[in-house]
Amino acid sequence: MEKKIFPLLLFSILLFLPGLALSDCVDLGRTTNWSVESENSIIYYARMTPVARIVLQDCTVNPSSTIRLTKHYLCDEDSLIIDGQECVIMSLTSASSGSL
Repeated sequence: MEKKIFPLLLFSILLFLPGLALSDCVDLGRTTNWSVESENSIIYYARMTPVARIVLQDCTVNPSSTIRLTKHYLCDEDSLIIDGQECVIMSLTSASSGSL
């Protein structure tokens, strides 16, 4: 009976909380630099390897912007500080997911 409950529980979490189950989170504490992909997206790098792409909700970023992490481990809907303004992350895609 226990063997049947565990998959059912996992399926329920995926069904009712898809953001929690499918959200992408990345440790950006070890990144060395970043580059602007567009006015609202940033790519973080560890040395020369891309680690993550961040798309911002209501902020614009340019190559001369100052970006500060609010914490090292970021997920969708967390925030960054860009030029002194708190900016919400609309989507975060890690390079390990293969869609960067």
